[in-house]
Amino acid sequence: MAIGILSSLLASDHSSIVSMNLFVALLCGCIVIGHLLEESRWMNESITALVIGVCTGVVILLTTGGKSSHLLVFSEDLFFIYLLPPIIFNAGFQVKKKQFFRNFMTIMLFGAVGTLISFAIISAGAIQFFKELHIGDLQIGDYLAIGAIFSATDSVCTLQVLNQDETPLLYSLVFGEGVVNDATSVVLFNAIQSFDLTHINSTIALKFVGNFFYLFISSTLLGVVTGLLSAFIIKKLYFGRIFGRPYSHV
Repeated sequence: MAIGILSSLLASDHSSIVSMNLFVALLCGCIVIGHLLEESRWMNESITALVIGVCTGVVILLTTGGKSSHLLVFSEDLFFIYLLPPIIFNAGFQVKKKQFFRNFMTIMLFGAVGTLISFAIISAGAIQFFKELHIGDLQIGDYLAIGAIFSATDSVCTLQVLNQDETPLLYSLVFGEGVVNDATSVVLFNAIQSFDLTHINSTIALKFVGNFFYLFISSTLLGVVTGLLSAFIIKKLYFGRIFGRPYSHV
């Protein structure tokens, strides 16, 4: 009994180690090859990562016959908590701040109001389309979830094509719209999951709208307060000075 449990634990540890090492190797390969192809006109980092991922999946499928298709499966919480924040931070850190805040109202108009319009149109279209084709027995909450998911746009490939130095206005608009759009879609989806929308009345509709604005405003304020607090702490701790000397003199 104990030997069987120990062997199963060792097998699970071995598979997790193989999965993590392969993931890190692929990540390093994407970074190195993407940097080498940075000046290429036809290839960029996103296309490089896509090609490497597809080739790796094909190799694993052919060599294992589909038995190790779960090799690189990892929790979505790992991505959202540990991998996504540094990516967004890096993109936000490199964007031109003056252009971003100068066009803040335009970004909010496209990112928030535009997403809500897309959400309404896609949800209504999904209801009509699914009923016409008699596809499944979906509830109103399912249609709203479909609208929230498909109203999110991915601006990564667009930003890879644009050059921030040549088109700073367009770059800041696309970047800001993408960030606000993703945030609005996530808040919408979480608000939809929080309610039973099978029987909608005025009370549930008001609670849904209130929950949406609560999540949107509270998350925005939390991000602003955290950023200001981090800037204040870093400023007071004098990062960049070593033994009382400016970092530039070291």
